[in-house]
Amino acid sequence: MRTIINNANIFDGSGQACFKGSVAIVDDRITEVTEQPITPAAGDRVVDAQGMTLMPGMCEAHAHLTWPSSVEKFVPGMHLPAEELALTAARNARILLDYGFTSAYSAGALSKKLEIYLKEQLDSGGMPGPRLIPSSVEREPPNDSELDPGQVEEHQRGPEGVKAFVKECADMGAKAIKFLISGESALKPGASHELLYSEAELMAAGEQARASDVWLTGHAHAALAVKLGVRSGFRMLYHCTYADDEAIELLASHKDDIFVAPTVGIVQATLDATPPPHFDMSYMKEDAAQVLEYQKRLVPKLRERGVRLLPGGDYGFPFNPNGRNAWDLELWVEHFGYTPAEVLHAATALGGQLMGMGDELGLIKAGYLADLLLVAGDPTEDVRILQDKHNLKAIIQNGQFYKAPDGLVATA
Repeated sequence: MRTIINNANIFDGSGQACFKGSVAIVDDRITEVTEQPITPAAGDRVVDAQGMTLMPGMCEAHAHLTWPSSVEKFVPGMHLPAEELALTAARNARILLDYGFTSAYSAGALSKKLEIYLKEQLDSGGMPGPRLIPSSVEREPPNDSELDPGQVEEHQRGPEGVKAFVKECADMGAKAIKFLISGESALKPGASHELLYSEAELMAAGEQARASDVWLTGHAHAALAVKLGVRSGFRMLYHCTYADDEAIELLASHKDDIFVAPTVGIVQATLDATPPPHFDMSYMKEDAAQVLEYQKRLVPKLRERGVRLLPGGDYGFPFNPNGRNAWDLELWVEHFGYTPAEVLHAATALGGQLMGMGDELGLIKAGYLADLLLVAGDPTEDVRILQDKHNLKAIIQNGQFYKAPDGLVATA
């Protein structure tokens, strides 16, 4: 039996203009993409898209499923009992899928093994959520903030200690392992310019990651942090705020091996936040304003050199909740000069590449996995419509309807 979607406005993820057409799905794969209506056979399931936009599911490139706050539930801090944290992570996974994110690349967790167990549940169909590249804990920078991302068990220092940490995470089942190469000035003044690891430690981390077949993810603001991340083989670098010309050229020379996510969502959310009287965010706002100006200059330079840039805005904090993730797309248009189609290409096709599945995920193309969204309206004209989950009339994952379009499905 096929699932046929006729009369759709198709954005295929490539960044090219939409076209009127139809798609056929068998099992979990797209089998046909055509500009003509597809004639169903007996028993086929048929959707009349009525001109709505069919597009690939999106990828959240900076996922924090264990960060507690969501659009459904505000959590004032970052610490939860283990049992509540597990249920919250499951809820956040479902929320991301509700908002059209069919894939997620973890940027670190508040628990050593929770995301690994979560992935097992997601893969087995035990609960709804995105395809997940799971991470273990991330090591926190020193700070005194109420927004501390969580007390975690500190690993040993030195090259051998770092290698042991990477190997332990890999042996537990983590695929992405997060290092805070530099600190975070929003939490401790000046920390973004401080290195938390030596070159020898980072090179050792890269060596062990290759041996254990896992990916390294780095929080890197400082120019030297970016350079060391590239040289030691990190696959994803977040922020890269203060990258100088040398760091930019180094990123460009490794553009086939590395991804960058500037995480503008958390920056704008900090600027927009209205905290309670007891919580002073004045320094955080000053830092965010500076970071935004640097990123607005950095992103065009990286883009011009072909570096793969992905949206993903560090969602899950109380003032930047999970479920708000599609806001990043609007911010890329506003601050970085992307067209809606260009940022959607980054969230879909480049997202498939980030997941390590670029040859089968992130495009509407025959042979690709059927992770698809049917959207009321045209997000290539106004990307903001993706922020409202009610505009997602259908969500398809692995060829199956997670959310079916009311009244539009018939059986031939």
